[in-house]
Amino acid sequence: MPISLGWLVNEEQQKSPHFSMREKTDTVNLLVVHNISLPPKQFGGGYITDFFLGKLDVKAHPYFDEIAQLKVSAHCLITREGQIIQYVSFDDKAWHAGVSSYQGRDRCNDFSIGIELEGADDIPYTTAQYHSLAQLTQTLQQNYPSIKNNIAGHSDIAPGRKTDPGNAFNWQHFHDCLKSS
Repeated sequence: MPISLGWLVNEEQQKSPHFSMREKTDTVNLLVVHNISLPPKQFGGGYITDFFLGKLDVKAHPYFDEIAQLKVSAHCLITREGQIIQYVSFDDKAWHAGVSSYQGRDRCNDFSIGIELEGADDIPYTTAQYHSLAQLTQTLQQNYPSIKNNIAGHSDIAPGRKTDPGNAFNWQHFHDCLKSS
């Protein structure tokens, strides 16, 4: 039986209030890769953390007024530099998938882990991000073995509604990094 990862050690933690407890019957067996940038296509600034913590300053950028009321989170964010920031324990449900379905199962938050990459659909991701994502994925696979064959993009579980991680995400390169890490 896999052990609980809970919170990662040696990485930054920012505890989001936007999560739910997993039911004892919920088995984690999906990893969902996302992207996010705030404001769109701009990197840095700490706005993603503020957003996931429910503390986004609507006066900081006009776009923020459109999204500040949303209650969303991810288990982790991987910054452009490859830093991993964890917002929700892997034991809990982050609110990352929204209306979603994977292999006939709805409500992907119930059985998935959501990883956000700081990025945009059409801007290439960094080498550091692929490296950190591969290392994190390997750790998750050791503790949640069924994730190994169940990795999807947000666009795969919410087609027509979501497009991330986008065309800029190189799935083959990610899988090569997984093999070599």
